[in-house]
Amino acid sequence: MSDSPEASPASPGEQSILAGVPDELAHLSWLIGRWVGVGTGQYPTIEDFRFGQEVSFSTDGRPFLSYWSRSWLLDDDGNKVRPLATETGFWRPRPDNGVEITLDHPTGFAEIWYGSVEVTGIENAVITGARTTLKTDAVMRTESAKDYTGGERLYGLVDGKLLWTFDMAAMGEPMQNHLAASLTPEVAAKD
Repeated sequence: MSDSPEASPASPGEQSILAGVPDELAHLSWLIGRWVGVGTGQYPTIEDFRFGQEVSFSTDGRPFLSYWSRSWLLDDDGNKVRPLATETGFWRPRPDNGVEITLDHPTGFAEIWYGSVEVTGIENAVITGARTTLKTDAVMRTESAKDYTGGERLYGLVDGKLLWTFDMAAMGEPMQNHLAASLTPEVAAKD
């Protein structure tokens, strides 16, 4: 038996909160789309760096978000140097504006995250401000993966931008900031 929410079809005459988005995803709907931008990275065991990032949140109509992210190292002029990190996973809504996340990384990690979402602004039935705070519940590593033991993330929708930060405990270091970025929604070019 599972406590995960099940999708229930709308009754005749009822509509989902957003077209094509299950009602269970209402508190996560502000994430949906493709986001691009720039961030910074630092940690005691590495040199500081700048990175470009592309993130996508999408739904196929079932009550979860598919997520993927890729990033690349940037030089001082903002040019791509080489790929950095990739991660993919699923954001699953929980009762009371909760969220649980599964993430996989090609560097030998898999993580389970739990957190909550707070909507801070709504205009014309559209979320204009929100934040999600997350903590790892479990980190699984392959034998060859680096020593990473836990993380905390904060995602926020502020003035139309997706801002996020990632703190981690790794390589014998205590929990501290590792990454932060500011992403804007990518708008499709019009013909």
